[in-house]
Amino acid sequence: MATLAIVIPVHDEEQLLARCLTAMDDSVRLLAARRPDIEVRVVVVLDACSDGSAEIAARFPVAVETIDVALVGAARAHGVGIALAGADPATTWIANTDADSAVPLGWATVHVDLAERGADLVLGTVRPDFADLSDAQIADWIATHEPGVAYGNTHGANLGMRADRYLAAGGFESVAAHEDVILVDHLREAGARTVATADCEVLTSGRAEGRAPEGYAAFLAANYG
Repeated sequence: MATLAIVIPVHDEEQLLARCLTAMDDSVRLLAARRPDIEVRVVVVLDACSDGSAEIAARFPVAVETIDVALVGAARAHGVGIALAGADPATTWIANTDADSAVPLGWATVHVDLAERGADLVLGTVRPDFADLSDAQIADWIATHEPGVAYGNTHGANLGMRADRYLAAGGFESVAAHEDVILVDHLREAGARTVATADCEVLTSGRAEGRAPEGYAAFLAANYG
């Protein structure tokens, strides 16, 4: 890999965006220390934001894009397009997370390592912030998720793929939800070598009301309500 393109869609996330970007900055700095040969591009896409997200994003060393469609799929696609400008798709890895999430320190490094071992598609695990859950919800989560096990579920908050594969599959669709699942289905149908990993589990919001319809908040409500 020569380039790591990281895309973060944002829709009114002023409460959690600083946490997200601080964690990402730490992860990118670790990768830079270990792999100074890799160019890292972090693109934050502010989509229909009416809060202070723009001011928060401006404090970090990221490229900031603004759109106004309120479609997470369009935001991801736009960010990828910006991040890939001038890069060689054959040697570029696209890593995705969400503005309500915090990646672990080794996140960027794990994605690059798996890409260089031959992965075309990486499905990483996520864990809800227990501070947002009730005791009963936490107990249910622990009972159904064994630590260190990669279940292979699709989460936009921890998703990576080779750029050439991404482009061949048509990229993220401009939809309000499930853009990640749709793309992963297309990649798998095209024969992408898929790797599920629990080595870089992402902490994500466990709030009851999410920003995207049918997103992770809806999943938690349906399964751990």
